[in-house]
Amino acid sequence: MALKERVGTVVSDKMDKTVVVAVENRFPHPIYQKTVSRTTRYKAHDEDNACRVGDRVRITETRPLSRHKRWAIAEILSKSPKAEEVSQ
Repeated sequence: MALKERVGTVVSDKMDKTVVVAVENRFPHPIYQKTVSRTTRYKAHDEDNACRVGDRVRITETRPLSRHKRWAIAEILSKSPKAEEVSQ
């Protein structure tokens, strides 16, 4: 069985070794055919606390790590401009 992967944006990094990633799913409405976007928030494991709010990340499915955490950060696709300014 292949592991599921999602690409989303980090919306919260206040927890230790955990980030909240918002994944947007866009699809046409079944009747009206207008594009509808639905956002799902996943809690993902971030071992090194490397992610910051606004980062674009890829998350992969993993075993349950806590009550709500079933995803892990696979890679950081792009850093947010604000996070780069703070680190310098």
